[in-house]
Amino acid sequence: MDEKIKNFLVQIVGQENFTDNLIDLVSYSYDASEHSHRPLCGVWPATVEHVSEILKLANRELIPVIPRGAGTGLSGMAVPAKGGIVLDLSHMNRILRISIEDRLAVVQPGVVYAALEKALLPHGFCFPPDPASGKACTLGGNVATNAGGIKGAKYGTTRDYVLGLQVVLPDGRIMRTGSRTMKSVSGYDLTKLFVGSEGTLGVITEIILKINPKPSTTSTALATFDDLEDAGRAVTEIMKSGILPSVMEILGRETLLAINRNSDLKLPEVDAMLLAETDGYTREETDFQMRKVLEIFRKNHAKEVKEATTGEEAAELWKARKSAYAVLARIKTHFILEDVTVPMSRVADLLKGVNAIAGKYNLQIAAYGHAGDGNLHPQILFDGYDPDQVKRTEAAGGELFKLAIDLGGTLTGEHGIGLSKAPYMTLEHDPVAMEVMRSLKRMFDPNNILNPGKMALDE
Repeated sequence: MDEKIKNFLVQIVGQENFTDNLIDLVSYSYDASEHSHRPLCGVWPATVEHVSEILKLANRELIPVIPRGAGTGLSGMAVPAKGGIVLDLSHMNRILRISIEDRLAVVQPGVVYAALEKALLPHGFCFPPDPASGKACTLGGNVATNAGGIKGAKYGTTRDYVLGLQVVLPDGRIMRTGSRTMKSVSGYDLTKLFVGSEGTLGVITEIILKINPKPSTTSTALATFDDLEDAGRAVTEIMKSGILPSVMEILGRETLLAINRNSDLKLPEVDAMLLAETDGYTREETDFQMRKVLEIFRKNHAKEVKEATTGEEAAELWKARKSAYAVLARIKTHFILEDVTVPMSRVADLLKGVNAIAGKYNLQIAAYGHAGDGNLHPQILFDGYDPDQVKRTEAAGGELFKLAIDLGGTLTGEHGIGLSKAPYMTLEHDPVAMEVMRSLKRMFDPNNILNPGKMALDE
């Protein structure tokens, strides 16, 4: 890269916090998606002032800047598609404050989700979204992608817990949004604008999060169904019954078959398996909720129902769901984990459509996910070294997105748009909506330096 730019960056963060070593650039060229592109360099800012100075320099010199957390994203959001500077925020990893009396935590973006959970545990509190990558992902990345997880049906996503932010704009100005209060209607809700913006509008350098008391008891049960329609009806009835399960997961037949072929779990080979969990603060509360869930399972012709009576039995029931991603990832040389969401009443239709698409393109697609909020993860397994399979996989992905939209759904429930779904944005968003989003991008970032190429925001 240009020596003058390199020297400026070193002056800002120090030699030890700058890299243009090939091994680091290769590491920064990809995330957990299939996309990759090498940056010019990487920097590790330690303060908001570092971030501000870097953005001032990049904006002046028209150099792309790509904010990065742990690189666990599945849609290419942290991939430097246009090269430039990777802004690795992992050194900004302090929990600045935990205020139980105010029910909030103030953190820097590089704090790992699991680290905050560990810090909250002695207080009997938690940060509910619970993403699957919680042991590695950072809270800045969670905010930038509006991350969710298995407890979304009851507890929502990251957006529901962000009270305020400190953000550095592309020209280096530092701005605060929101407040440390549970309620605020003062001005436009700029906080929510940045949640889910995928690093395209500003760099998040501080986060005020609402925290919840941690439920002290849970009940867990599993049911199998020979008919997708029965499983779909069971989900719909549970979610409108007045009971809000903390977990309502589904595994389709192809997922169960694949796990059986590649593990010793010996799962029942049925059309669908549902895993439910209820939580609360007394055993009576959780058991009352679970009895209602079990009643609806049986009413809708569940083939088998299992209820855990101990923690060990609950862990056993969880095995199939927790093993799905890892087992499926081993089957082929490559996979794409999609993330589409439909109204809860259309989950069975989505699963049927996924099976039809798999047959049409002669591909193995295993579907599982969060039935309680309609967010499923069809995992397409393919040989990435076979051009024909790659072509069929791309076509199948496009049909999956169209299917979700046709069912009244959305392209993504928690993984984000990034590079993977940018070509499909117009399936969901009309021309007026796309122009409004692009005009916001131009207003905040007229030189298009922040994470360019993502979310179809480039003209």
